[in-house]
Amino acid sequence: MEFNHADLFEGLADAVGDRVALVCGDRRLTYAELDAHANRLAHHLESAGVGPGAHVGVQLYNGVEYAAALLAALKIRAVPVNVNYRYVESELLYLYRDSDMVALLYDVEFEHRVAATAPHAPRLRHLLAVGGPTRIGVPYDAALDAQPPSRGFPRRSGDDTYVIYTGGTTGMPKGVLWGTEDLFFAFANPTQPLPDRPEDVIERAGASGPLTMMPIAPMMHGAAQMATFIGWWMGATVVYRRRFEAAGVWDVVEREAVNSVTVTGDAMAIPMVEELERRPRALPSLLAFVSTGAILTGAVRDRLQRALPNVAILDRFGSSESGSTAAAVAGSTPEKGLRFAPDVPDVAVLDDALQQVKPGSGVIGQVARTGRIARGYYNDPEKTARTFPEVDGRRWLLTGDIATVEEDGSILVYGRGSQAINTGGEKVFPEEVEAVLKGHPGVYDAVVTGIPDPRWGSRVAAVVQPSDAALDAAALDAHCRARLSGFKVPRTYAFVEEVVRSPAGKADYRWARRAAERATER
Repeated sequence: MEFNHADLFEGLADAVGDRVALVCGDRRLTYAELDAHANRLAHHLESAGVGPGAHVGVQLYNGVEYAAALLAALKIRAVPVNVNYRYVESELLYLYRDSDMVALLYDVEFEHRVAATAPHAPRLRHLLAVGGPTRIGVPYDAALDAQPPSRGFPRRSGDDTYVIYTGGTTGMPKGVLWGTEDLFFAFANPTQPLPDRPEDVIERAGASGPLTMMPIAPMMHGAAQMATFIGWWMGATVVYRRRFEAAGVWDVVEREAVNSVTVTGDAMAIPMVEELERRPRALPSLLAFVSTGAILTGAVRDRLQRALPNVAILDRFGSSESGSTAAAVAGSTPEKGLRFAPDVPDVAVLDDALQQVKPGSGVIGQVARTGRIARGYYNDPEKTARTFPEVDGRRWLLTGDIATVEEDGSILVYGRGSQAINTGGEKVFPEEVEAVLKGHPGVYDAVVTGIPDPRWGSRVAAVVQPSDAALDAAALDAHCRARLSGFKVPRTYAFVEEVVRSPAGKADYRWARRAAERATER
């Protein structure tokens, strides 16, 4: 057995096969049943000519088929590729081509977009349609019915490839390449000791008590995929809801007695806490509410804690390239200063000369990680070289997060360097301003960006989705000036009906910039 996700899942299917591995709606599959389902899909992909190293696209909502697709691809040493189901045709064509995918599983709701795009992706030769009649693909159920549930796959390796396509909030997405062993350890559960052998994972899962975990983000987001695997490595039942809708999520948490939920920042946390404020629920099973992959502001965290007084609200720090690396320090928020305590010793802040920042020095640099990190970006050697430099014989990942190291060793994160706004020589990090704006009771959501300014070079602009129709720029200006230095206060406000975010909750800064610029033209 290797530290390979397919090997590990097969070990679980053999050891705890009668446990429920996955629940979605009224479908419940044990570890053995999900393994057999994935085996059938893997054999079908093999019969379609998909072999080791080939890329298999997954353009699906959450469900059994998504989990099976991940496992099936890995079983035959192929590479699953997550596809954002909100992409329009031009974005899909970019991703189909950039990833060199040869096969695609897709929900039939997306067939019109797939039909318009797939013929222009020369390597994409096999389409598998999930969920209903199809004009262009092979029906999923019929494909699986024709295949055996047994295994019989080639031996795998901890070096087998896994890819996570990033969200593309500032440009087109890139495929982050991992080896499965490095991926396993980079996204390991920080509450448990690291295993010495793959067999340790199986033994611990077999000895574990009942546990139910629910990744709420779309599975096309790496955080939800990794949360699924973490749940399985604990021998847990993993619960999905096909699409995010706050009341429906809480219904599932209540019905399935979920112990832990994982979300991606404010975009999911806000509607979920609003639903609890409208309709309080006891939720006696729930122990942990975990946010990762996007900012959770202090105001939202406080509301969650009031609504869920007996639940631990946890904020995790990491990325598709680094894995899960740190936890928020108690009392830390974007408004007050976002401080994280690293889980592993190979996390540091590197200065402009790529040397480690000394604790308490006040030197600002980039959060970086060495050791178990991604290999680089698919089809992009230049970005790989920039992002993964070698320093004194060690390969590092530069995350792009600007930070310094406090006296106690915690990392104070200011924000993403790529989003920093230079206004009159002062740097403003949007995350801090967004957190302050969302602390106003009349603000439902907000994204902050920089737009051109003839005097200052750039000005701070806020795109705001109000929850109070009476909210105006003057009220927000007064709110911000009481909490921020003057140069950080937005000079432009654009009020919108809805802030555009990815399905995983990440801000679309390109859209926000356009919305802010339009507001200045009126």
